Amino acid sequence: MSAFFTGVWVILTLELRQRVRTVSWYVLIGVFIGLIAIVTIVLSVALRGFEVDNSGGAGVYSTIIYFVLLLGTLVAPALSGNAINGDRDAGTLATTQVTLITTWELIIGKFLAAWVTALAFLAAAVPFLIYASIVGRLGGGAIAVSLLILAVELGVVAAIGVGLSGLVSRPLFSVVLSYLAVAALSIGTLIAFTLGGLAVQSEVTNTSSYGVSYNDSGEAISCSPRQTTRYPTPRFDLFWGVLAANPYVVLADAVPSTYDSNGYPTDLFGQVKFGIRSAQITPETEVEYDECADGPPESSPTAREVIDTTTPGWFVGLVIHLLLAAGALTGAWARTRTPASRLSRGSRIA
Repeated sequence: MSAFFTGVWVILTLELRQRVRTVSWYVLIGVFIGLIAIVTIVLSVALRGFEVDNSGGAGVYSTIIYFVLLLGTLVAPALSGNAINGDRDAGTLATTQVTLITTWELIIGKFLAAWVTALAFLAAAVPFLIYASIVGRLGGGAIAVSLLILAVELGVVAAIGVGLSGLVSRPLFSVVLSYLAVAALSIGTLIAFTLGGLAVQSEVTNTSSYGVSYNDSGEAISCSPRQTTRYPTPRFDLFWGVLAANPYVVLADAVPSTYDSNGYPTDLFGQVKFGIRSAQITPETEVEYDECADGPPESSPTAREVIDTTTPGWFVGLVIHLLLAAGALTGAWARTRTPASRLSRGSRIA
């Protein structure tokens, strides 16, 4: 077992040394820090102007976490999508494979290098996260869960990129496929959810009576006639499970929510969670209301009540992501191991 970790460490250090030697890496980190600083300052000023509790610190913190996830999912495929087939094209893969390094050590080492590179963006955002957490008076649970889920999601993207670089012979195609995989999880699930909900609709029958006449003492003396209307309503409740595979939804759904005095979430995590949980509620198809008999309409449930009475699905999405990452790395191992029993046309093992 110690030999395995030694081999992984060798590959990891080699990969990281190659990446930190390039000037573009430091330029990219510098640009990221600049963008985070701008986002932090603008949000702090804007939310304070709207008199948000705690100067909007919770909102700033959640926005920075989402920003790191966004940039990580944009950069990680480019850094990991050619990890294996790029070495094959450069003729350096065979040099590694004739050493004592095993295929799994090669795969895991390259995966960890891509993951550590993606986590560097999270490390660069730490000062701004500390500021937002202090100003927003965030609890330790929300901070720990958000950072842990973010780190895992960045690792999943890195694993998918490395896996596809082993499965696909051409570096350009594997990078493109890595971006498509990320887009399918983040944007494709949202599109499927929206189109599915709009495609399947139910008819709502609304029988209501509004317009009450009152006498001088405030008693209702007459009501308008009851009217029946029918209209279609989308059935998003049948497709909300699709969003369980969305990394942004997984992050929002896993983080414990904080609320203001009106029961509304104070950060972006809670707002996204409220939207997703609301989609779980089955719409009523028979609605009856009589203002004379029933009195004023009942107020809608608060966001806190909706979240507390619906089902979390973040753990399902996390399991799906981990299975995708494990499958991609296993596929890369099967295509990269030597001796190879079969090669696709036009490819070479070295």
